[in-house]
Amino acid sequence: MRIGVLTGGGDCPGLNAVIRAVVRKGVHQYGHSFVGFRDGWRGPLENKTQTLGVPEVRGILPRGGTILGSSRTNPVKVDGGIERIRKNLADLGIDALIAIGGEDTLGVATRLHEDGIAVVGVPKTIDNDLGATDYTFGFDTAVNIAVEAIDRLHTTAESHHRALVVEVMGRHAGWIALHAGMAGGANLILIPEVPFDIGRVCTLIESRFQSHYAPIVVVSEGAVPKEGTMELVSGEKDDFGHVRLGGIGDRVAKEIETRTGAESRAVVLGHVQRGGTPTAFDRWLATRFGLHAIDAIHDKDFGKMVALRGTDIVRVPLDAATRELKLVDPSLYSEAEVFFG
Repeated sequence: MRIGVLTGGGDCPGLNAVIRAVVRKGVHQYGHSFVGFRDGWRGPLENKTQTLGVPEVRGILPRGGTILGSSRTNPVKVDGGIERIRKNLADLGIDALIAIGGEDTLGVATRLHEDGIAVVGVPKTIDNDLGATDYTFGFDTAVNIAVEAIDRLHTTAESHHRALVVEVMGRHAGWIALHAGMAGGANLILIPEVPFDIGRVCTLIESRFQSHYAPIVVVSEGAVPKEGTMELVSGEKDDFGHVRLGGIGDRVAKEIETRTGAESRAVVLGHVQRGGTPTAFDRWLATRFGLHAIDAIHDKDFGKMVALRGTDIVRVPLDAATRELKLVDPSLYSEAEVFFG
């Protein structure tokens, strides 16, 4: 078979490990050949390809990012986009496609499958919010990067008696904030699933200062205040209709300083969480996803996504990944609340 491979949406550590595993097993065990599509869905939409064989995947296991490039291109919004992809795949002799991505990328893959195109999905997102899989690769690396930053910020916060607000990624789900905040000893964690009361936030901050310790607040970029407690400004939207987030950390820090009089600073980790070499866990998980994705292609078990269940890799329907986002359970958040203040 001649198989296309693409990586879509935001980059994350572990993408290259998937590509490497797909190509290595596909070539050596099954005799398949591969075509790499450049820059996410823009590749099959505009016929942007690159050679993808064993020589091209040597040495990429520890590399962050993706050798195929990525983008947030949405072919569903392009007039005749799906048909252009179908024609380009046929012209290139592509028998099947492996789409590696998150909610939006796999949503497009689901649409292609419904239109009769042979596709298998691999779940990727540092947010860890895809349904039907226990973990996505990239998440562990993002959490470890955030924890290292929080560890460093504790010392500078205490040296200057400041409140530090650490903004991490997490549009709809607070998994990074929850894991990094608990592991990093944060005094308060704000996540999208639980709208926060800025008044209570400030009360907890003052309580922390009274114990002679400088507070650390970890906030997801998608966290929102309870209605009427704090004003927020919406930003522009991307091709998938998502508002470009960022700035909640700065807003919370300013409110803390205004309401408590305590000096406050915001630290936005941003794209640092998505860059650099993946952790051992993410390399292991991404590699296993790649191995099982090429098995699904070889078995012609299309319209599926590989997923982690416990320690097993299983196949689930593509639409199960995007039907409902995996959000932080209130019981897990209540565990973290023990350490607030």
